[in-house]
Amino acid sequence: MTPRGCLFDAYGTLFDVHSVVQQGAAGLQADLPALSALWRQKQLEYTWLRSLMGRYQDFWEITKAALAAAVRQLKIEASDGQLQQLLEAYLFPAAFPDAKPALESLQAMRPSILSNGTEKMVESAVRHNAMESHLAGIISVDRIKTYKPSPLVYALGAEMLKLPAGEILFVSSNSWDAAGAKAFGYRVCWCNRAGAWPEHLGFAPDIVVSRLDQIPAAL
Repeated sequence: MTPRGCLFDAYGTLFDVHSVVQQGAAGLQADLPALSALWRQKQLEYTWLRSLMGRYQDFWEITKAALAAAVRQLKIEASDGQLQQLLEAYLFPAAFPDAKPALESLQAMRPSILSNGTEKMVESAVRHNAMESHLAGIISVDRIKTYKPSPLVYALGAEMLKLPAGEILFVSSNSWDAAGAKAFGYRVCWCNRAGAWPEHLGFAPDIVVSRLDQIPAAL
Protein backbone atom coordinates (compact mmCIF):
# COMPACT_ATOMS: atom_id res chain seq x y z
CA MET A 1 0.00 0.00 0.00
CA THR A 2 1.28 3.45 -0.90
CA PRO A 3 1.94 5.55 2.22
CA ARG A 4 -0.54 8.35 2.85
CA GLY A 5 1.99 10.65 4.52
CA CYS A 6 5.70 11.31 4.37
CA LEU A 7 8.19 12.64 6.91
CA PHE A 8 11.75 13.69 6.09
CA ASP A 9 14.68 14.13 8.39
CA ALA A 10 16.40 17.45 7.68
CA TYR A 11 20.13 17.45 8.45
CA GLY A 12 22.08 14.93 6.42
CA THR A 13 18.96 13.96 4.47
CA LEU A 14 17.59 17.08 2.78
CA PHE A 15 20.46 19.38 3.78
CA ASP A 16 24.18 18.73 3.49
CA VAL A 17 25.64 19.37 6.95
CA HIS A 18 29.17 19.42 5.53
CA SER A 19 28.32 22.38 3.28
CA VAL A 20 28.17 24.50 6.44
CA VAL A 21 31.92 24.48 7.06
CA GLN A 22 32.67 25.19 3.42
CA GLN A 23 30.42 28.26 3.58
CA GLY A 24 31.37 29.55 7.00
CA ALA A 25 35.10 28.88 7.37
CA ALA A 26 36.50 31.84 5.45
CA GLY A 27 39.94 32.72 6.83
CA LEU A 28 40.09 29.71 9.14
CA GLN A 29 43.35 27.76 8.99
CA ALA A 30 42.23 24.20 9.65
CA ASP A 31 41.59 20.78 8.20
CA LEU A 32 38.01 21.58 7.21
CA PRO A 33 36.82 18.01 6.47
CA ALA A 34 38.11 16.91 9.88
CA LEU A 35 36.41 19.86 11.57
CA SER A 36 33.12 19.18 9.78
CA ALA A 37 33.16 15.47 10.65
CA LEU A 38 33.97 16.01 14.33
CA TRP A 39 31.49 18.87 14.68
CA ARG A 40 28.73 16.63 13.33
CA GLN A 41 29.82 13.74 15.56
CA LYS A 42 29.77 15.91 18.68
CA GLN A 43 26.46 17.45 17.68
CA LEU A 44 24.79 14.05 17.54
CA GLU A 45 26.52 12.77 20.68
CA TYR A 46 25.34 15.81 22.65
CA THR A 47 21.71 15.27 21.58
CA TRP A 48 21.86 11.68 22.82
CA LEU A 49 23.71 12.53 26.04
CA ARG A 50 21.41 15.41 26.95
CA SER A 51 18.37 13.24 26.26
CA LEU A 52 19.72 10.55 28.59
CA MET A 53 20.59 13.12 31.26
CA GLY A 54 17.18 14.79 30.98
CA ARG A 55 18.96 18.12 30.43
CA TYR A 56 17.50 19.48 27.23
CA GLN A 57 19.08 22.32 25.28
CA ASP A 58 17.72 23.29 21.89
CA PHE A 59 19.58 22.29 18.75
CA TRP A 60 21.12 25.74 18.25
CA GLU A 61 22.79 25.55 21.65
CA ILE A 62 23.80 21.93 21.04
CA THR A 63 25.37 22.91 17.72
CA LYS A 64 27.24 25.79 19.36
CA ALA A 65 28.62 23.55 22.12
CA ALA A 66 29.59 20.86 19.62
CA LEU A 67 31.52 23.39 17.54
CA ALA A 68 33.43 24.60 20.61
CA ALA A 69 34.29 21.00 21.52
CA ALA A 70 35.45 20.14 18.01
CA VAL A 71 37.64 23.23 17.69
CA ARG A 72 39.22 22.54 21.07
CA GLN A 73 39.83 18.85 20.34
CA LEU A 74 41.43 19.61 16.96
CA LYS A 75 43.48 22.46 18.48
CA ILE A 76 42.18 24.97 15.94
CA GLU A 77 42.85 28.64 16.63
CA ALA A 78 39.64 30.51 15.92
CA SER A 79 38.40 33.91 17.01
CA ASP A 80 34.96 34.47 18.49
CA GLY A 81 33.99 36.08 15.20
CA GLN A 82 35.09 33.05 13.18
CA LEU A 83 33.19 30.69 15.48
CA GLN A 84 30.07 32.82 15.19
CA GLN A 85 30.41 32.87 11.41
CA LEU A 86 30.59 29.08 11.35
CA LEU A 87 27.62 28.75 13.67
CA GLU A 88 25.46 31.13 11.66
CA ALA A 89 26.28 29.20 8.47
CA TYR A 90 24.11 26.44 9.96
CA LEU A 91 21.12 28.61 9.09
CA PHE A 92 22.00 28.32 5.40
CA PRO A 93 23.06 24.74 4.56
CA ALA A 94 22.97 23.64 0.94
CA ALA A 95 20.29 21.16 -0.06
CA PHE A 96 21.33 17.96 -1.77
CA PRO A 97 20.60 18.16 -5.52
CA ASP A 98 18.11 15.27 -5.30
CA ALA A 99 16.14 16.78 -2.39
CA LYS A 100 13.78 19.11 -4.22
CA PRO A 101 12.97 16.66 -7.05
CA ALA A 102 12.12 14.04 -4.43
CA LEU A 103 9.80 16.41 -2.59
CA GLU A 104 8.14 17.40 -5.86
CA SER A 105 7.49 13.77 -6.78
CA LEU A 106 5.95 12.96 -3.39
CA GLN A 107 3.52 15.88 -3.15
CA ALA A 108 0.52 13.54 -2.92
CA MET A 109 1.88 12.42 0.47
CA ARG A 110 2.17 16.01 1.74
CA PRO A 111 5.83 15.71 2.78
CA SER A 112 6.82 17.34 6.07
CA ILE A 113 10.03 17.62 8.05
CA LEU A 114 10.54 16.00 11.46
CA SER A 115 13.81 17.38 12.79
CA ASN A 116 16.05 17.79 15.82
CA GLY A 117 16.57 21.34 14.60
CA THR A 118 14.74 24.32 16.02
CA GLU A 119 11.92 25.72 13.92
CA LYS A 120 14.04 28.82 13.24
CA MET A 121 16.96 26.74 11.98
CA VAL A 122 14.88 24.47 9.76
CA GLU A 123 12.69 27.28 8.41
CA SER A 124 15.83 29.23 7.49
CA ALA A 125 17.30 26.21 5.66
CA VAL A 126 14.02 25.64 3.83
CA ARG A 127 13.81 29.31 2.74
CA HIS A 128 17.48 29.37 1.71
CA ASN A 129 16.84 26.46 -0.64
CA ALA A 130 13.42 27.70 -1.87
CA MET A 131 11.58 24.62 -0.62
CA GLU A 132 8.63 26.35 1.06
CA SER A 133 6.10 25.30 -1.58
CA HIS A 134 7.30 21.68 -1.50
CA LEU A 135 6.62 21.05 2.20
CA ALA A 136 3.38 20.71 4.12
CA GLY A 137 4.95 21.48 7.50
CA ILE A 138 7.93 21.52 9.85
CA ILE A 139 7.91 19.61 13.13
CA SER A 140 10.66 20.34 15.66
CA VAL A 141 11.60 18.32 18.73
CA ASP A 142 11.39 21.60 20.66
CA ARG A 143 7.72 20.75 21.16
CA ILE A 144 8.60 17.89 23.51
CA LYS A 145 12.20 18.76 24.47
CA THR A 146 14.00 15.55 23.72
CA TYR A 147 15.82 14.18 20.69
CA LYS A 148 15.73 11.32 18.23
CA PRO A 149 15.72 8.36 18.47
CA SER A 150 13.27 8.75 21.35
CA PRO A 151 9.89 7.23 20.41
CA LEU A 152 8.35 10.42 21.79
CA VAL A 153 9.82 12.29 18.82
CA TYR A 154 8.51 9.85 16.24
CA ALA A 155 5.09 9.87 17.96
CA LEU A 156 5.03 13.63 17.46
CA GLY A 157 5.24 13.15 13.70
CA ALA A 158 2.31 10.74 13.59
CA GLU A 159 0.28 13.03 15.83
CA MET A 160 0.90 16.08 13.66
CA LEU A 161 0.09 14.21 10.42
CA LYS A 162 -2.98 12.62 12.04
CA LEU A 163 -2.14 9.25 10.52
CA PRO A 164 -1.20 5.84 11.92
CA ALA A 165 2.57 5.32 11.90
CA GLY A 166 2.25 2.37 9.51
CA GLU A 167 0.73 4.66 6.87
CA ILE A 168 3.63 7.13 7.00
CA LEU A 169 6.91 6.86 5.11
CA PHE A 170 9.83 8.16 7.18
CA VAL A 171 12.93 9.11 5.18
CA SER A 172 16.39 9.58 6.67
CA SER A 173 20.00 9.33 5.56
CA ASN A 174 21.05 8.68 9.16
CA SER A 175 21.01 4.92 9.74
CA TRP A 176 20.43 5.27 13.50
CA ASP A 177 17.44 7.54 12.76
CA ALA A 178 16.05 5.04 10.27
CA ALA A 179 16.34 2.30 12.90
CA GLY A 180 14.62 4.45 15.52
CA ALA A 181 11.76 5.29 13.17
CA LYS A 182 11.30 1.64 12.23
CA ALA A 183 11.29 0.63 15.89
CA PHE A 184 8.47 3.13 16.42
CA GLY A 185 6.40 1.67 13.62
CA TYR A 186 6.93 3.85 10.56
CA ARG A 187 7.50 2.52 7.10
CA VAL A 188 11.10 3.58 6.60
CA CYS A 189 13.30 4.58 3.68
CA TRP A 190 17.02 4.80 4.39
CA CYS A 191 18.86 6.99 1.89
CA ASN A 192 22.28 5.38 2.07
CA ARG A 193 24.27 8.03 0.22
CA ALA A 194 27.67 6.80 1.39
CA GLY A 195 27.18 3.07 0.84
CA ALA A 196 27.48 2.47 4.59
CA TRP A 197 26.73 -0.72 6.50
CA PRO A 198 23.35 -0.74 8.29
CA GLU A 199 23.13 -0.53 12.05
CA HIS A 200 22.79 -3.81 13.98
CA LEU A 201 19.84 -2.75 16.09
CA GLY A 202 17.27 -5.28 14.94
CA PHE A 203 15.20 -2.84 12.87
CA ALA A 204 15.90 -2.82 9.15
CA PRO A 205 14.48 -0.19 6.78
CA ASP A 206 11.77 -1.20 4.33
CA ILE A 207 13.43 0.60 1.43
CA VAL A 208 17.07 1.50 0.76
CA VAL A 209 18.02 4.04 -1.91
CA SER A 210 21.19 5.95 -2.69
CA ARG A 211 19.40 9.13 -3.76
CA LEU A 212 16.16 10.69 -2.59
CA ASP A 213 14.80 10.95 -6.11
CA GLN A 214 14.83 7.13 -6.31
CA ILE A 215 12.07 6.87 -3.69
CA PRO A 216 8.98 6.95 -5.97
CA ALA A 217 10.25 4.02 -8.04
CA ALA A 218 11.02 2.05 -4.86
CA LEU A 219 7.55 2.37 -3.33
